[in-house]
Amino acid sequence: MQLRHSFSPPDNTRLDHLCGPLDEHLRTIEAAFGVTVSRRSEQFRIEGARGVPQQVVELLEALYARSAKPISAEMVQLAITSSLAAQQRAHANPRPGKVTDVTHLPDEEPEGPTLHTRRADLHGRTPNQVLYLRQILSHDLSFGIGPAGTGKTFLAVACAVDALERSSVQRIVLTRPAVEAGERLGFLPGDLTQKVDPYLRPLYDALYDLMGFDRVTKAFEKGLIEIAPLAFMRGRTLNHAFIILDEAQNTTPEQMKMFLTRIGFGSRAVVTGDVSQIDLPRGAKSGLIDAERILKRVNGVAFTRFTSADVVRHPLVARIVEAYEADLASEPDQARKA
Repeated sequence: MQLRHSFSPPDNTRLDHLCGPLDEHLRTIEAAFGVTVSRRSEQFRIEGARGVPQQVVELLEALYARSAKPISAEMVQLAITSSLAAQQRAHANPRPGKVTDVTHLPDEEPEGPTLHTRRADLHGRTPNQVLYLRQILSHDLSFGIGPAGTGKTFLAVACAVDALERSSVQRIVLTRPAVEAGERLGFLPGDLTQKVDPYLRPLYDALYDLMGFDRVTKAFEKGLIEIAPLAFMRGRTLNHAFIILDEAQNTTPEQMKMFLTRIGFGSRAVVTGDVSQIDLPRGAKSGLIDAERILKRVNGVAFTRFTSADVVRHPLVARIVEAYEADLASEPDQARKA
């Protein structure tokens, strides 16, 4: 299918911003949608599978409307993610009108809750991220389950920082199970703290981004923030705290139950994980999968499921996630053929 589109009246500055340096943004869009985009002045020609060129035209129109200033590669990638997510929603719930809904660009009004962090532009970029934030703010226990790059951990830490800033809680407690992904803790140099720090590094990175290095350092000194391996949680009761269990797919059912029973008065807990990246020994049951089955009907507990459409990293990450999901879905067929 071939579609022609013209921006009128032509504005060379806006067109340059839309296309990017050496048409970099157009090449990114081509790769994401599997189309060919040709441009001559204000005239665009899009070639691709049925229906896709129209979606690309609507994406270009939305970006053109924001092109008074240079458009960053990040904005293009987020716009692509939003467009692809809207396409999936349209397929799941067909209705007349446009397929795309590019509403989550960085320079627009945030959708959903606004959080008090150093990142003034922080908000949900996809419908599931907006739902996730609302679930965290309205439930004492929330689960975020989905693939890498969907913002599960980062948004949970942002909510924790927001709660601390508002004095809704007295401290933040972040924890992860120290489970190796093909390596052994004993091979790492240093004492126990130095051995487990690499497993907790993503949590430090999120805090530094949301609060700044100096404020995070002072918060650690005052005991306002604590990061520890999950094993250190046993026997404690955490009152008036915002507690996050990250990489929960690598907990056992016993560890998950232990963690969930640490929640004290005035506390809020968030559990995040990706059930496609379980590093437990073969045959061991994941505490995250077990908890979803057991707690899905418990009042006061919320679950948010993310998909590849919610990935807000490089567009290639979403395609990688989709490829692995497709391979996993085809495994029964492959087993039957074998």
